[in-house]
Amino acid sequence: MKLEAETKDCTALSDAELAEMADLVTDGPAGFDIGLISKQPEAWVLITQVRDGGSLRGFSFCTLERIGGTPCVLWGLASVARGPEAAEILEEIRAAQLHKAVLAFPDEDVLIGTRFINRGAFATFASFQDICPRPGHKPTGEERAWSRRLAKRFGAEGRIDDRSFVVCGDGSPVGVFDFEVDDPGDIDAEIAELMTPLDPVRRDVLIAFGWAMAEDLAAKYSG
Repeated sequence: MKLEAETKDCTALSDAELAEMADLVTDGPAGFDIGLISKQPEAWVLITQVRDGGSLRGFSFCTLERIGGTPCVLWGLASVARGPEAAEILEEIRAAQLHKAVLAFPDEDVLIGTRFINRGAFATFASFQDICPRPGHKPTGEERAWSRRLAKRFGAEGRIDDRSFVVCGDGSPVGVFDFEVDDPGDIDAEIAELMTPLDPVRRDVLIAFGWAMAEDLAAKYSG
């Protein structure tokens, strides 16, 4: 498998590419469809697509911005094809977008924020620091404030429990980062429990964030 990642402006997406994304996630647990996907180019700035021999295997909408002066990479609607190559596809997406973060925010720690519904989705935060929420950790006042800031940014102001980081849904599909590890046995039971409060019928989501440290970004993603 030879994976190739490309990141470009959302304005450059074609209808055919949007249709490819919809085909990739058909019948997936996140409930994405072409209607939801077609709205994403207006909501986000960048899109990363990962292909294997021309076949789309994963994608992620994102935006690099500052919230209250803090550099952030916000992951929007994203999906990675299930299977043994899922971890490689995910890392291609991470590498492409974190490289952009190094260029945009040199020598700065960067907050990475997104929304999850999958039990294995925290694998997307591998190597990040001070991840919230996390098992056995009581969020600080500042961490709770970040959950509210992100909820507002994701269009869910006033609907988040800033202790559990759960956003109460309204029954409509939401642009989560849809990723699942290939082997369910690799999922830490305490991590999986963070998803227990989510009501799938109501389409609740978990807002999560972590920090990519400046030295790690420079070492791994500056090239």
